[in-house]
Amino acid sequence: MSTAAMDAEDGSSSSEEEEEVKKEIRKEHYSSTHKILLVGEGDFSFSLCLARAFGSARNIVATTVDTHQELAKKYSNAIENLIELQQRGCVVVCGVDATTMSHHFFLTTQRFHRIVYNFPHVGFAFPEDNGCQILLNKELVIGFLMNAKVLLKKENGEIHVTHKIGEPYDKWDLVKEAEKIGLVFCKAKPFFKNKYPGYAQKRAHGRAPDEPFNVGESKTFMFRLSG
Repeated sequence: MSTAAMDAEDGSSSSEEEEEVKKEIRKEHYSSTHKILLVGEGDFSFSLCLARAFGSARNIVATTVDTHQELAKKYSNAIENLIELQQRGCVVVCGVDATTMSHHFFLTTQRFHRIVYNFPHVGFAFPEDNGCQILLNKELVIGFLMNAKVLLKKENGEIHVTHKIGEPYDKWDLVKEAEKIGLVFCKAKPFFKNKYPGYAQKRAHGRAPDEPFNVGESKTFMFRLSG
């Protein structure tokens, strides 16, 4: 085979590889073409599920309120998951408070197509159906939504919050509170954990933070900017 032919073949192969990289891959509500911010990650298993589905995590920023040391102490797989995410090109940021994240030195420079918070919860100061506990969780979600609104791309941007439905979770008034701060409710889709292989929802708080909790009947609530 001539050198020219080899070069042509190599160029063709390279072009095919580049085209394959650019090809969109979807995982439920998320796409490899989306710039995605994941908030309140526990052991980073949800982030890793998306990264594996996409074949890369270069479009993902994954954050947690925990420090690196707290992650290692709380979760059996967090550090291993974090390392794989970074190897796949993910930006992982620890110590990010969902209620102030729009002021974070890195995030403030970014804008995202999807901002995702799965099962937000402040931890148990009171029983789940206690009025004070409900108020604390509402304050967390409202704070997140206000900050996510700042970091969302104006075009094709969506904020996703997945949480349980029914009592007492309906008392969080998620849709009503979002609309109060100028977000538009798009839709709510049932959440099925089995559609996210490897995702391990964690308690995150209390004496057994690494233990799973029952997601029960849950939905992903989707919002966009008004106008």
